[in-house]
Amino acid sequence: MSVAVVTDSTAYLPPDVVARYGIEVVPCYVVLAGHSGREGEDITPADVARALSTRGQKVSTSRPTPGDFVAAYRRLLAAGADRVVSVHLSAELSGTWDAARLAAAQVGEHVVTVVDSRSTAMGTGFAVLAAARAAAEGAGAAEAAAVAEATAARTRTFFVVDTLEHLRRGGRIGSAASLLGTALAVKPVLHVADGRVVPLERVRTSGRALSRLVQLAVEVAGGPGASVAVHHLAAAQRAEKLGTDLQQAVPGIRELHVSELGAVIGAHVGPGAVGVVVAPAPAAEPGEDAQPQED
Repeated sequence: MSVAVVTDSTAYLPPDVVARYGIEVVPCYVVLAGHSGREGEDITPADVARALSTRGQKVSTSRPTPGDFVAAYRRLLAAGADRVVSVHLSAELSGTWDAARLAAAQVGEHVVTVVDSRSTAMGTGFAVLAAARAAAEGAGAAEAAAVAEATAARTRTFFVVDTLEHLRRGGRIGSAASLLGTALAVKPVLHVADGRVVPLERVRTSGRALSRLVQLAVEVAGGPGASVAVHHLAAAQRAEKLGTDLQQAVPGIRELHVSELGAVIGAHVGPGAVGVVVAPAPAAEPGEDAQPQED
């Protein structure tokens, strides 16, 4: 059975990974200066960072339409896929999963399986990648979807923003929670929990915030074999430093991706945001040898 894997543009998978596994990416939409465009195709992260830094400029986002997903699913099936596994950002943060579910109902739910990653960015991306790797090794749709769900469930996402105002305006965090970041020199550390963006703690200074992200990544990784991603918006130097620190601190990293957030998530976190996503290696199944530990 040939299984095709679909996701939306907020997974922010590296282009070479998308090409290698033939992953279909359906773009979300960004509205900038009254113009609606497709994320990554018509509107770039730089466009959003520039707009958010300009007084009076507004940026909004919207999900792909069910029709966008129907077209993608039918194209893949026509090209020879027998089944489709479609993995998307948290339904708590966007209507994207619902649009994919409506499209699956039109195409046939026995043909298309839709997965809510309950995360975003590479929190979704690692789940997509796990499904694509499973499919490439011959897994059926049910197995590929289960692998995606299991990967998403153990993946953790942490990030630091310069201000919570963009998240508040976009309705991704409550007004009360946004007050946590108003104190001078305080950097709020947030995470994705139960599919929502919520405050984790406050840290003084950007340097300490980045150090805290490294500590959290080490705790979540737990041992060798973790996959790690670093995201940023208009903060390339900080992201590169964070990537270097993670490479040194997290034992036996399987893969490390450093990339700029796309326009959709970037519009909600704002310029200066830096985050880390950690997908620990799966626990050994009963009867299997445990992963060897490094000194």
